[in-house]
Amino acid sequence: MDQDANAHDESSGAPRGGVYDWYQRGVRLLKEGSPAAAAALLERAAAAEPESRSILEALARAQFNSRQYAEAAASFRQIVDANPAEDYAYFGLGLSLWRTGDVEGAQEPLAIAVAMRPDERHYVSALKSVRATLRARREM
Repeated sequence: MDQDANAHDESSGAPRGGVYDWYQRGVRLLKEGSPAAAAALLERAAAAEPESRSILEALARAQFNSRQYAEAAASFRQIVDANPAEDYAYFGLGLSLWRTGDVEGAQEPLAIAVAMRPDERHYVSALKSVRATLRARREM
C-alpha cells in the first residue's frame, strides 16, 4: 500500500506525523508532480509553523505549480516581508503577480531579484518579458 494513501489520522482528519513529516511529504509530492496535494499538506504545516521560511517557500512553489497564483503571491510576499534579502522570493512574487495578470505589479519584485542576482538567467528573462509586455501595452 502507498505510504501517502494512509497518511491521515482517522479520528481527526489531520495528516499523520508532525510538522516536519508534513513538510517532507509535501516536498516529495511537489517533486513527484502533485503540486495541489503538496499545497494542501504544506498549508497545514505553514499554519502550524508560520515562521518557517522553508515551509513557506515550499508552499509558495506548490501553490504556483498548481496555478494558485494569488495564493503563491501572498506566500512569496510573506517571505519577502520577513526577509528582504530573499532573491528567489522576489522572483516568485514577480512571476506569481504576472500570472494573475498584474504585469505592472510584477515589474518591481522582478527588478529587485535581478538587482540582487544579475547572473540568474531566469530572473533577467522574466523581467525582460514583463517590460516588453508593458511597452507593448503602452504602444497600443
